[in-house]
Parts: sequence; structure tokens; C-alpha cells
Amino acid sequence: MLRSLKDIEGYVVSASDGEIGKVADFLLDDDRWIIRYLVVQTGGSFFQDGRQVLISPIFFRQAEWATRQFHLALTMEKIKNSPSIDVHKPVSRQHEQDYYRYYGFPNYWEYTGFWGMSTYPRGLAPGQWNEGAAERSKKPSGDVHLRSDKEIRGYHIEGRDEAIGHIQDCIVDDETWKIRYLVVDTSNWWLGKSVLIAPHWARRISWTERKVFVDLSRQKIKDSPEWNAETAVNREYETRLYDYYGRPADWSPGGFAGSARPDLR
Repeated sequence: MLRSLKDIEGYVVSASDGEIGKVADFLLDDDRWIIRYLVVQTGGSFFQDGRQVLISPIFFRQAEWATRQFHLALTMEKIKNSPSIDVHKPVSRQHEQDYYRYYGFPNYWEYTGFWGMSTYPRGLAPGQWNEGAAERSKKPSGDVHLRSDKEIRGYHIEGRDEAIGHIQDCIVDDETWKIRYLVVDTSNWWLGKSVLIAPHWARRISWTERKVFVDLSRQKIKDSPEWNAETAVNREYETRLYDYYGRPADWSPGGFAGSARPDLR
């Protein structure tokens, strides 16, 4: 099912032996547009330092959407002893490697699947990977593509001819944790209208300018199917959206992975 990241903020997160805190933010992979980590603000007597910890969807045992809770297949002690992180600074590849090594999972960036060796985070299991000496000695490689969801809110969308609006939310697939749509607020031009744009439709993203460039005119987006935040994004709406833009749709779990990626600057 597709869900709003804004709506998921504040969900209670519980380990197998007690509550650890609430969801405060998300870290997304701006290369594949997948939520890699939930940033959880800890609390209670067990986490007296009140630090923030990273929790990967890999560790979800159950999601209770009606009661706004995530249950983890981890103990409080395991989470407490996880590699510390300053979420106010960029997460390094070294930290990610330490994180995955601590929990016993392979590095996702070394494989082609959304989650390394799987399309779904639940397709992986703790302890299924035994790191050898060669892997332990390898230095982390590759660029880090992690960005805060809160950071990209407010980024401006630039059309082929004029500015269109700004990002106000993201819509995520709650099974793969892939971001399927950016919610664009166009109220500066058209009172009260929000529209959806798929991330892979962007031709260029400028992180320094805080702008996403799309090869669409303002009028084209203005006339697109309107999105109502009170209504779930269903297949009927998605079909209308893709038909309107004349874009090929692929509803398979790994769909859109092969689409051209935008130029990241």
C-alpha cells in the first residue's frame, strides 16, 4: 500500500521487549529513492540519553497501521548498543558499513536489488550473512546518497517553462519502502491544489539549489489529476496519472527501477 511519510511521523516504535521511542524523520537514498532508515527519537528509562537511532525496515516484525506502531525483531539492548550516530551530520559510508556489520547484514549498495540481495527488506534475515576476513578488511566504497526527508520538503519543482511549486511530502510503498511519488504543493499559483510527480520523471536534481527539474510544462501539471491528502493513492488513480502523462507504468515490485535516473548535482 502507498502511504504518506508525513503521516508515518510520530509512529511508536517497539523492540521485542519494550517501547523505544517514536519516528522523527527518514533517511532516503537519493539514487534509488528508497527509505533506508527511520530516525527514531528514543525515550523512557532504558534510553535515558534520549539519543536518536537509525532503524532499517529490515528489522520490522509487524506494522500496525491502525494503531500507528512498528514492532521490531530486535531487543532494546541490541538497539542501545548499536553504532552511535549524529543525525545532524551526513551519514558516512563507513558508518553504514559498521551498522550493517553490527546487525549481520550485507551492504545493500554492493548489489542490484532494492535491498541488496532482495527486493523487499523482509526478504532478508538476521545472521544470514557471515562476513569473511576479505570483507572485513575492505574499505567502504561508493558515494553516500542519504538525505533527510525533512530536508527535501520545500525543494522547488521547476518545469520546462516556469516554476511549478514545492515538495510537501513523499508517498512511499510500505512493502519495498521505495518512494513512488513526490507530493507537489502548487498553491502559490493555483489555490489549494496538490499533484503527484514520480521521482524518476525528474531530469535533473540540484541539491545545492534545492530544486527538482522536470521536463513538463506548468500548464501540463496544472491540468493533471488532483491528489487529495485525505484519499489513499490507489491503482485507479495511478493509472489515470500515468495515462495522462503518457508514461509507461510498471506495477511490479521492482517496477521503475530501470527508468533513467535524473542528473544529480
